[in-house]
Amino acid sequence: MTEQISKLFKNLEKNKMHPIFAETKEDAKQIVKDMLFDGCVITSGGSMSLVECGIKELLEDKRYNFMDRSRPGITPEEQQECFKASIGADFFFCSTNAVTEKGELLNVDGFANRISSIAFGPKKVVMIVGVNKIVPDLKAAFLRVKKVAAPKNCVRLNIDNPCAKLGHCVSLLNNPNPDFADGCQKDTRICCDYLVSALQRQKDRITVILVNEELGY
Repeated sequence: MTEQISKLFKNLEKNKMHPIFAETKEDAKQIVKDMLFDGCVITSGGSMSLVECGIKELLEDKRYNFMDRSRPGITPEEQQECFKASIGADFFFCSTNAVTEKGELLNVDGFANRISSIAFGPKKVVMIVGVNKIVPDLKAAFLRVKKVAAPKNCVRLNIDNPCAKLGHCVSLLNNPNPDFADGCQKDTRICCDYLVSALQRQKDRITVILVNEELGY
């Protein structure tokens, strides 16, 4: 574990979050498997990190009650039920857009289903985070969303927003330091709602599994 990660873990603990180090994607999958129990109710956000670690596949095991928001053929009404199921679920799995060395988590959403579950509802929030998402501070975290997370997710989701073509938020065209909420005015914008998770009241409700590999966007 590097000095940077050691510092990050101390600050996550100071913010009453539970950090776990995983050397590989396979280690992260095993850590998650050890957390789960038969019949547990699970929901998740859309996350390439979960897919890349094989955790999405693990959650689909019939031993668990996984409310899968992205299963093939799901209707909009069924997807809304999955979002609602997060209230009171045993586990909510996701990643984070960025984690600062001070132990803060930044997440930006279009529909806010992910950030609402991070903030309130599920008994446990488990984040799978690659080392590529560590940034010095919140300013760098917001820039990471504008330069990396938002453009790549728009491409992945086939959303025709300016950042998908530019490779960065349109707010950066004439200003290297735009306000954090500056962006396009399209109805398909995915940067609509913002959540910074700092000091928590409920100790260890949020677990951050930091994987010593690059994951997701």
